[in-house]
Parts: sequence; structure tokens; C-alpha cells
Amino acid sequence: MIRFSSAPEHAEQPPIPKHLWKVAALSGMASYLDAALIVSIAVNLAIYRDHYDMGVWMAGAISAIVTGCIAVGSLVGGRLADMFGRRRVYNLDILCYAVGAIVITLAPNDIVLFVGVLVAGLAAGADLPTSLAVVSDAAPPDGRARLVSFTQVMWVLGIVVVIFLGYVLSDTGMVGARIITGHLIVAALVTFLLRARLELAEPSEAAQQEEAAALAAPRGIELKNVWNRAALLPMVATFVYYVTWGIGANTFGQFGTYLLVTVSGASQSLATGINLAFLPIALVLTFVFVRVADTPWRDRLFYVFTVVQVVAFCIASLTAGALVGMLVFFVLYQISNPFAGEASYKVWSQLTLPPDTRGTTQGLTYALSRGVFAGVAFVTPALMDYSASLLLWLITLCMAASGVAGVYVIHVLIRRSPDTAVAPAPGLGVART
Repeated sequence: MIRFSSAPEHAEQPPIPKHLWKVAALSGMASYLDAALIVSIAVNLAIYRDHYDMGVWMAGAISAIVTGCIAVGSLVGGRLADMFGRRRVYNLDILCYAVGAIVITLAPNDIVLFVGVLVAGLAAGADLPTSLAVVSDAAPPDGRARLVSFTQVMWVLGIVVVIFLGYVLSDTGMVGARIITGHLIVAALVTFLLRARLELAEPSEAAQQEEAAALAAPRGIELKNVWNRAALLPMVATFVYYVTWGIGANTFGQFGTYLLVTVSGASQSLATGINLAFLPIALVLTFVFVRVADTPWRDRLFYVFTVVQVVAFCIASLTAGALVGMLVFFVLYQISNPFAGEASYKVWSQLTLPPDTRGTTQGLTYALSRGVFAGVAFVTPALMDYSASLLLWLITLCMAASGVAGVYVIHVLIRRSPDTAVAPAPGLGVART
């Protein structure tokens, strides 16, 4: 059984060196660019439709291809990182993302736009499991959860920045759309230059062996090592948690404004303003999660806020999407999401998945989950039109299921007995730059 130690409840957490926070920030840019790409396409879609005179099928295809390509990129990129070196893929995929963003920004027609979204989506997906594995490799055992969870701060920041830009540039048409995607080019190229300067040391054989032994996992990157109990059990458990939680999160990420306008009766500006007003709450509380990520409070707060999150969706469902109910929902959801959301999935994955195949296994859970999200997104508008109440209750059931899966991960995969636990091996050395 896999068990990990944590610092005593009242002991002060050991400080993390500044250069490791730099690694976390540069790796977290994968989450920033992933979120920013998805939201920028959503924010700009109506502008693209009018400017390029798109048909409804092309508009739908561009929306769907973002999630689909991130799924495929996660699957392929995670495996390539394990096979050919995480550092190599870590640098290459961010450069490919910049190329895709350039194509999106300068696209003269919808076909070229589609190609740009395809390239950027594949690169963004490839960078997600690779960058998390790089952070996990670099982190010391007593700081791994804090460093990994910091990538979630970057994810929320990507959403905040794009929605803010979309709000400010809402009346500028295609010029504003190009500015929004243009900032992705700058962010990707700066990240590439800074990542290229990082000197990531290779893990010692002893460190790899110690962590693999603690997880009861075989050594090596062969695919057969993905299909054993040491990898399969945490992979399935974290997948079930992420996919059930993510159905709700992804639905409101893509269709929250749409629901507020079509179901709740809010104006477009009010709907956008509601999303923008509540996002800073999530950003601040994600910093709080980072602070407690290596303490017992991480899982204690999960228990509390997964209940709050289910209550939030129950309120939205009981009020059938009425504006007052949705305002209460957004407050409770943004408060609970940082402590019972994607950050938990990222931390649990890096604490429980075997080190040699960490990119492959997390890439697989990302890919399968994003594929499900794409399928759900395809039917969401029709289901919302048929019955918003039914849609909301189905999402509520998914959120409840994610809570059950999260409790399983904590109680079965992560044991916190300091007297009998085995701590993860020391992380990779990272040279200061």
C-alpha cells in the first residue's frame, strides 16, 4: 500500500529554494497557456465567426478541436517525454505552441485559423504532463505538493488574464481578438527562452530506485510498467476523480456565460462581469492551497470544500439556473474549487504515480478526461436547451461522484501515518540560473 509522510501538524514547513519556485513557475506556464488558449477561443469565437464568415459547423469544429487536441497532445507528449527525455520535450512543445499562436493571430481565413488551433492545442496538451513531471522530479519530498500545486495558480491566472482582456477589448472586434492571442505568443516565447536557461540535473539512480521502491513500482519506461497495479490503481483513481469533477468545471468554463445569458436572463456584459468578478477569489484561494499543500490541512480542507462544492451545484439545480441562485452558486463554487478541484488531482497524481512513467500515466488520464469533456461539450447546448435543470442535476451527480473518488484517493492511496510511512525519494537537483 502506498503511503507518504507529511510534516507534523504544527511543525513549520521547510522553506523551498527560490530556484525551485522558478522551475514551478516556468512549468506552470503550461497550465497558463492551456487555460488561456481554451478561454481565448471561447471569448473570440463570435468575433471569428463574423470576421471569417464561418458556418456553424466550422465554429463548432474550432471549439471542439481545442479540447480534442489537448487530449491527444497529453497522451502523446507524456509518452514522448518519458521515452526521449522530459527536458527535451519540455522545451520543444512550448516552441510549437508559440508557432500555433502565431498562426491563430495572423490567420487570414478560418481554415488557417483551424490549423493554428490544431498546432497550439497539440502543443499545449503535450506540455501539461511533461511540465508536471519536471516539477515533481525537481521537488524535494517535503515541498513537492506546494511546487506542483503552484502550477494551478498559473492555470487560474491564465483564465483571469484572458477574461479581463476580453472584457476590456470587447468593443474592438478583430483587433482585440488578435491582441488576446498575441499575448499568448509573447508568453510562450519568453517561457521558451527562460526554460532554455534552466539546468535540470538528471536524477540519481539511487533516488529513482528509492521512490520506485516506496511506490512498489517496477523500474523502466516500458509500456508494460503502465499496466501493473502500482501504476494502474492510482491512474484509474485519479482519472475517475478528475473526469467527474472536470465535467462540471469544464461545462461552466465553456458555457457559464452562455448559461447566464440564455437561461438566467443576464445581459452579455453582466454575465461576463459575473465571471470576472468571482475569478480573483479563486486566484487568492489557490495561493492558500499552495501554502497548505504539504500539510494535513490539504486533505482536511478537501473534505470540507467538496461538500461546499456539491451544495453549490445543488443550489444551481434547485433554482433551475435562476440568476439569484447562480450568483450564490458562483460564490460557493469559486470558494470551494481551489481546495477540491484540479489542484488536488495534480498533487495526488504526482504523489502516487511511478516516477519512470509519470509522464505517460498522467498524460493518459489527461487525454481520456479531455476526450470526455469534448464529448460532453458537444451535447451541452442541446441538453441545456432541452432542460437546464436536468443538465445541472447531472453535473451535481458528477460532482458528488468526484467527492467519493477523492476520499478513496486520500484513504487508500495516500496514508499519513508518520510512524510507518515511507517518504518519496529526494527530487532532482536543479542548478541555479
